[in-house]
Amino acid sequence: MRASRLLSLLLLLQTRGRLTAQELAEELDVSVRTVYRDVESLSSAGVPVYADRGPAGGYQLLDGYRTRLTGLTSTEAGALALAGLPDQAAELGLGTVLAAARLKLDAALPPSLREGAHHVRDRFHLDAPGWFADADRPPHLQALATAVWEQRPVKITYRRYRQPDRESVVHPLGLVLKAGTWYLVAEADRVRTYRANRISAAEVQDTPFTRPPEFDLSAYWQQWSAEFQSTVYKGEARIRVSPKAMRGIFTAGPVVAAKVRGTEPGPDGWREVVVPIETHEIAQSDFLRYGPEIEVLEPAELRESIARAAEEMVTRYRGGGR
Repeated sequence: MRASRLLSLLLLLQTRGRLTAQELAEELDVSVRTVYRDVESLSSAGVPVYADRGPAGGYQLLDGYRTRLTGLTSTEAGALALAGLPDQAAELGLGTVLAAARLKLDAALPPSLREGAHHVRDRFHLDAPGWFADADRPPHLQALATAVWEQRPVKITYRRYRQPDRESVVHPLGLVLKAGTWYLVAEADRVRTYRANRISAAEVQDTPFTRPPEFDLSAYWQQWSAEFQSTVYKGEARIRVSPKAMRGIFTAGPVVAAKVRGTEPGPDGWREVVVPIETHEIAQSDFLRYGPEIEVLEPAELRESIARAAEEMVTRYRGGGR
């Protein structure tokens, strides 16, 4: 652990130049006193590090000194795949590993390429979760990540919708972050997808398993996603839509937009369209938020339920519901 920290300190000075003891302590997540001891150890080992005193002072290496000890460990090399998702890497327990890997990569690059890498990093940032949504932080995500990384079975308790919890031992094949939500892809009797925040218990087992050599996580997820999307929408509704509401429907999501079909707009700009719906309850909630900009024509049951809901709203807002 200390050897890794000494290397990180050395690489920080090599890539960033002069740094104060406080800045080094913050980067390495240690005390200033520990930095003093580590710098002394580097000096004793023959590393030409020296200190400048005063307000603009700090530690730095002798001009021209470079270390070749920048080799990545296998874990650090793997963590680089998450270089654009530092928050999610931290959730997986790879935050410090990723920081060390990026530091080593910076040290290995010549100054011109290093400047280009920093140029991109300073100008592009990926924030996976959607707006106004709490970050998905499954309680056992790090345990699942460990099981995936080390190819060890994991005993999980999975909360199912309107069914008893299921306990099973699965072979974890991968973790997927979709629109800010984590999913576990694992094999039991077959390959299944589990929403990670529904896993209420996870116990990593000792004996490793053999990962199927032909399994492709990206290909599996693409196929599973297509199948899932095709089963979400179980019915259709025929509606009249104003131009304003029509824009809202086409921004509701690519799946909905792809399945919308309808006529050309009339003289008033309204048009009849057929849209996919999940259930009548969900469709009623979705359509009511458009207010008078949408009129449901079919199915009749959905039209009636929306009419009743509108009547109840009018009664309540005019005081009759008090």
